[in-house]
Amino acid sequence: MAFSQTINTSIISVIVPCYKQAQYLLEALESVWKQTYENWECIIVDDGSPDDTADIALNFCLQDKRFKYLKKENGGLSSARNAGIKEASGELILPLDADDRIHKDYLQLAISAFGKNSTLDLVYCKADFFGEKTGKWNLGPYTYERLLTHNSIFCSAIFKKENFIKAKGYNESLKNGWEDWDLWLRMLNPNSHVLQLSEILFFYRIKEQSMVKRLINGQYQQTKWDVFLSSSSVYRNHLPPPMDLYSEVKLLRDNILFYQQSKEYRLGRLLFKPFRLLKKIFWKH
Repeated sequence: MAFSQTINTSIISVIVPCYKQAQYLLEALESVWKQTYENWECIIVDDGSPDDTADIALNFCLQDKRFKYLKKENGGLSSARNAGIKEASGELILPLDADDRIHKDYLQLAISAFGKNSTLDLVYCKADFFGEKTGKWNLGPYTYERLLTHNSIFCSAIFKKENFIKAKGYNESLKNGWEDWDLWLRMLNPNSHVLQLSEILFFYRIKEQSMVKRLINGQYQQTKWDVFLSSSSVYRNHLPPPMDLYSEVKLLRDNILFYQQSKEYRLGRLLFKPFRLLKKIFWKH
């Protein structure tokens, strides 16, 4: 798809949901305000937050008309993002959590990439951690096959709104995390064009208490099942049936057991037994 506007005037809508994150919101919004690419709008979604979210957001709206404030009843992260994207006027969408931030050149480099290749479906970048933990976020290279097994794209990727609408948005029933992974699974396919920029342009805050830590500590398997069920049609189309996988594993196991009972295997173990004994002796010393 070619943009209906030229590369120099295409609007990117940055969606910033906020719930009990007012202490970080200022930093996130400043990172949007400092963008070298200027044709953006930023929709701040107040998800029924009981803190100073409204004051901070409205102050930015007064200073720059590109900031817009949307207040709604609390419904969770997916609900807030969906509400913001529904109001977005941009053809490109960038979700940005209220406790994270982006480099000043992120939008410029992304819009340039889309301009050079109109077939791109999603653009993201390299990322760093900050806060309680610092350093490089090693996501590994993108392939659709890797995406089927784990989330290899962070939430603040830039994508086309039309693809988001076709995917029917974020699943609002996913309350414990990985709603972005579920969206990527339903929005992308093996033929989608995905680009990771080589620069570090996204900064993910690590806090003492976070959704990711809660996920790792107690809800990892359940949430992974929730994503699988939400995107079951995707897995049905791109993975063999579970019984086929079971049969393949069982056949492999039977072949290994058969080989272990063969004369060749027993002879090999006998020939290498002295070397194993030497290894044990020298390992102790």
